[in-house]
Amino acid sequence: MLLKIGSNTLTKETNHISRGKIEDIGMQIAALNDRYEFVIVSSGAIAAAKQFVKLESKGKEIIVKQALASIGQPHLMRIFHENFSDLGLLTSQCLLSYSDFEKEQSKINIVNTINVLVENNYIPIINENDTVATDEIQFGDNDKLAALTAVLLNVDILIIATNTSGIYTKASIHNEVPETIALVNDLQLLEKEIGESKSSHGTGGMQSKIEAAAIAKAANIETWIVNGLDDNFILKALKNEIPFTKIV
Repeated sequence: MLLKIGSNTLTKETNHISRGKIEDIGMQIAALNDRYEFVIVSSGAIAAAKQFVKLESKGKEIIVKQALASIGQPHLMRIFHENFSDLGLLTSQCLLSYSDFEKEQSKINIVNTINVLVENNYIPIINENDTVATDEIQFGDNDKLAALTAVLLNVDILIIATNTSGIYTKASIHNEVPETIALVNDLQLLEKEIGESKSSHGTGGMQSKIEAAAIAKAANIETWIVNGLDDNFILKALKNEIPFTKIV
């Protein structure tokens, strides 16, 4: 199972990384550890850095964000490690960029490394290598990176944790009573339902999640778009106890 965690989930829509949310995710993984192997794609490096520093620069905003990601990434991994290790979970860090998915040898190296980590009960935590690439900083919030990784690893399910209970029908959004689209077979029909909204910390919005789902669907991988702000959102989704969107 590949779990993608967006910035708004990790911060619980505040200005700080939520240790409680990371602990919640860790507890769910620990509960499912005998049934599923987990790989995580996590945003949040820039949000983590903003807790500790404010950079002054006359340069372009994107460069400042790259510098913030460099500062925040080790803090983010420390928070994961501290919370997960208390639950007996082992973590490792993998930094990837899109160019890695264009080179056959790089793809082989990624798969080999992650397979060894998973075989030894480590949970790989993947983020974009923001020092050398800016795709996710500018657009995507790691949704596409998660989908490409899911395909490369041939996972069973891609879970995208976000701050909505899946994808809502356009009519229900206008009525201000959101209604989740439970099952999607045709992504072209789904595209007509999505709005233009983007998240406060993240950069993707629902459009990038649809594009990620399309990449996964082409490889016969299910995508679940789940509200990561809910406690136990993975466990509840597996039991169909919460509304979420499943794209098959």
